[in-house]
Amino acid sequence: MKKRHVLLAIIALVAISVVFAGPAVGAKKKFFAIATGGTGGTYYPLGGILAQALSTQLPDIIVTAQSGNASVANCNLIREHEIESAFVQNNVAYAAYTGTAQFEGNPVKNIRGIASLYPETIQIVARADAGIKTFIDIKGKRLIPGDRGSGTEVDTLNILKALGMSYEDFKNVDWLSFSGASQRLKDRQADVTFNTAGLPTSAITELATTSDIVIVPIDEALIAKIVKLYPFYSKFVIPAGMYKGVDVDTPTITTMAQWVVDARVPSDVVYRMTRALWEKEGKPAESAADIMAKVHAKGKDVTLETALDGMAIPLHPGAAQYYREKGMIE
Repeated sequence: MKKRHVLLAIIALVAISVVFAGPAVGAKKKFFAIATGGTGGTYYPLGGILAQALSTQLPDIIVTAQSGNASVANCNLIREHEIESAFVQNNVAYAAYTGTAQFEGNPVKNIRGIASLYPETIQIVARADAGIKTFIDIKGKRLIPGDRGSGTEVDTLNILKALGMSYEDFKNVDWLSFSGASQRLKDRQADVTFNTAGLPTSAITELATTSDIVIVPIDEALIAKIVKLYPFYSKFVIPAGMYKGVDVDTPTITTMAQWVVDARVPSDVVYRMTRALWEKEGKPAESAADIMAKVHAKGKDVTLETALDGMAIPLHPGAAQYYREKGMIE
C-alpha cells in the first residue's frame, strides 16, 4: 500500500510538471523556408531579415531564407513543393499561375499570394566607357541579361521584344547573378547588364564605388510600347544620386516584389505569418515589416497599404483571412 501511494505521488508530480511546463515540452518545431535570390540583390538580405523577424515572433516555427536564382526558379520550386514560400516578381507569378510566357504548358497552379512587398526597378547598368547613351546603343554589345531563370531575364526579354530585338542582336550574351554581372563589368568583360531589384541595389552600389557607370534610360516611346504589351509594368524614375556618379534622373519601368507560398501550406500557418508580417506582437514588440524598415532601405516600402498592389494571383486562404479581418477584401 505504501509503495502504491509513492507511485501515485510520483505520477501526480509528473502531471503537475507537464502542466506547468506548457506545450513546448516535447513539441516539435515547424520549419518554413523562403527562397530569395542572389546575394547581390535585394531579395536575399530582405528575405533574411524577414525570416529572422518571423522566427522571433513565432517561437514554434523556425523560418529560414535560402539564396537562389530568383523569380522563375522560385516558382518552379513552389510547383514541385520543394520550398514553402518565395520572393518573386508579380509579372512572373502571374505567368506561372496562368501558364503563359515561359510557363506555357507547365503552369504553377499551386502558387498563392501572401503580400506585395515593394516596387522592383528595372535598372540597365553599363560601363561609362562602353559608348551607351540610349537604350538602342546596347545593340551589338556584350550583354548580361541576369541569371538564367530569373525575373530579371524575363524583364530583359520583354524589353527587347518591345523594341524588336533578341539575344541575336548582341556580340555576346552571358547569364550571371547581380554580383557576377557587376564583376564582369568591373573587369571590362561585359558592357551592359540588366538588374531588377529594389533601390538601391547593393551590387550596383559596390560597382559604382570602383568603376564609372551609367544607368541607361528607357525613353517615353519605348516605355509606352512596353506598358501596352505588358500592363503589369509601370513607369518609374530612378532619382539622381542613387548611385555614385549618376547625377541625372533616369526613366525606367518597375514591377512589384511579392511573397508567395505553396497552396498546401496549412492556412493557420500562413495566417500567423501574415499577421506577424504586419502586426506588433510578442518580443520584440515590432512587426516583421517594422524590422525590415529599420534594417534595409527597401524595407521602408513594405507597407500594409500596398500589400495587395499588383496581386494578380489568388491569395492563400490564410492570408485572405487576415486581410478580410482588416477590411481590405470582402
